[in-house]
Amino acid sequence: MTPERLGERLSGDRKVRAVAQAGSYGTDYAWAGSQPTFLTFERGLLSAQTEMRGGVRLERFPYEQLEAWRDWDLARQQAPLALLATSRVVYDPTGFYGRIQRTLWNLSAAQLAAYRSDLTLQAEDALNAAEGVQSGGGQPLLALADARRVALDLLYPALLTRLHAWAEFEIRLPHAWRAVAGLRFPKAVYRLENLYGFGGEAEARRALLATRGLGLIEQERRARAAFQSGYYDGAVRLLRDETARLHRTDLERWAYLSSARRDKLGILLGVTLSPLGPAAVDLARQLLEDVREGR
Repeated sequence: MTPERLGERLSGDRKVRAVAQAGSYGTDYAWAGSQPTFLTFERGLLSAQTEMRGGVRLERFPYEQLEAWRDWDLARQQAPLALLATSRVVYDPTGFYGRIQRTLWNLSAAQLAAYRSDLTLQAEDALNAAEGVQSGGGQPLLALADARRVALDLLYPALLTRLHAWAEFEIRLPHAWRAVAGLRFPKAVYRLENLYGFGGEAEARRALLATRGLGLIEQERRARAAFQSGYYDGAVRLLRDETARLHRTDLERWAYLSSARRDKLGILLGVTLSPLGPAAVDLARQLLEDVREGR
């Protein structure tokens, strides 16, 4: 089933009360790795779900959230704001989806500043927790993974509030943050990049080879598409974050892993190119200050 046909089918489902398309697929910014993505709000759904249907990603939400997220104070705590703000409405009989988008597009400077403060405070708490990770074994890698997560999930979106912009969520993320924020906030983007230890085409090739035997089949497929299109750092970013997410137990059991498995995980996480342990947390703290000061 084509994405267009799926969109029509979703719009015709009586349980579905809103449909929107997200990402670059079908736009002027589409590329070979663009993944068709739909957001739906459905009656009878108890919690948010992500699923794949014939190569199309579905982000499904309960209808009650469509009603609730019209309130900015609730939305900023619960909603996937970037997805909502940048998606294209396909079906919205209640008008609630459009209302949410207009709220996001027209936030005042004071509202954006308050949201930025919320994000930076959350980041500070998370970095304090990461700082408690002890050295030895895989713990320096856990600290690095946590510092990256804080930077990507909290500090980069906080930086973008200064531009009233929303984070790219596709594999081309590093290329997007350079284009969107690099000229205005060079220090923040510099520190963000240092956390990931990018190394261009050569590093992307090494990371792709290291995925073998680690169960990263879908991640390798997507990263390879980015590599073939020239998005080398995008491929590396995806593999670094997905490795940390899917193999956190391995990092906790580092001393018990075989040397071959440690070598592969080390390449994927960028141990020779990235700060580890307290150094990673310290770099994230510098990024936090750059975001607060708009540097």
